[in-house]
Amino acid sequence: MKRRMAQLPLHTGKAPPWLFRRMTRLAGGIATAIVEEFGAQELLRRLSDPWWFQTFGCVLGFDWHSSGLTTVTCGALKEAAQEIGQDLGILVAGGKGSTSRKTPREIADAAERWAIHNGEQLVSASRMSAKVDSAAVQDGFDLYHHVFFFTAAGEWCVVQQGMNTSSGWARRYHWLGETVNDFVSEPHQAIQNLVQQDSVSDQFAARKSMLNMVACEADANRKDCAELARQNPDWVVAEIERLTEGPTLFAPQRHPLLPRDANLPRLRQLVIRAHENHPQDFATLLGTQGVGGATIRSLALLAEVIFQNPVSHRDPSRSAREMPKWADYAFAHGGKDGTPFPVDRQGYDRNIHILTEAVRRAKLGENEQFSALKRLAQATSRADHTSSG
Repeated sequence: MKRRMAQLPLHTGKAPPWLFRRMTRLAGGIATAIVEEFGAQELLRRLSDPWWFQTFGCVLGFDWHSSGLTTVTCGALKEAAQEIGQDLGILVAGGKGSTSRKTPREIADAAERWAIHNGEQLVSASRMSAKVDSAAVQDGFDLYHHVFFFTAAGEWCVVQQGMNTSSGWARRYHWLGETVNDFVSEPHQAIQNLVQQDSVSDQFAARKSMLNMVACEADANRKDCAELARQNPDWVVAEIERLTEGPTLFAPQRHPLLPRDANLPRLRQLVIRAHENHPQDFATLLGTQGVGGATIRSLALLAEVIFQNPVSHRDPSRSAREMPKWADYAFAHGGKDGTPFPVDRQGYDRNIHILTEAVRRAKLGENEQFSALKRLAQATSRADHTSSG
């Protein structure tokens, strides 16, 4: 899968309770149907695809400009998982705000309940994915939403989102466990921007302040950071203080790390903690408790000066200018804000019934209704291909 990104303007609004109840039932029905036909791993692959995820949210009742699509779609799946249980095929942990911080405990509880043998590895994957997108990738978006999808077999994917509070824009990060060979080197399945198109000057300014420590070209700098963390903490902090006294390290453009930006006493404590952990690689350094964006940025820029191995300012996402196909799916049931039309409650309920009944019969070996849905999808695909040709 190629890494892709969509530009989406956001506006306010919430999914009303009557709609969220329907979203939960339909999300559960769609997820169960995919697992029944293709397996749980395929559902994780689709959730890790930002375009499919956006399509999924539009079918549930969002239009392509709706705010809250990420949090509500994940919330509906989590609610469905609690109602349906293991028959859904996947387990869901985490959520928005303070709920996201409960993710490790929720994963551990589910691992104990369902006898998942690699529960600790799943907890580690959740923590590292959140740490990467909050500290190793410093792109101006602060994480506020983290959801971890996983199976009893130990397969997983992550959908998490950050917000730029000054602009009100959001960015969504997708991870797929089966494609992650290294948490700190190009680990993302995809990154999606929920923003309006920046001006050229805004893009340039953003690139200059961005720090991408999981870029492939930052490999040498990552090794240098771990080396610095193993050095005498007093010397490291002294060098940081010396190099942040003036523009020497940051010329010609100012990077957002000067004495007024960093809490140097706190930074000293974190450098000492990292040193005591004696990290042999960047992943261990990043996983050290308390080590966050300021520590990583300090060590990365210090490593650039000492070892001449540059940091990366490359944005890990890529833009797509055309309106993507998933926008059409808002016409399935309508959008919560009345765009492209108000949600058709009767049609929504009818489709929930058709889908859940088809899945129920398929589980009993009565595949006629489920096969009819497959034939409809195949006929639609052929019609689209004919019209496009």
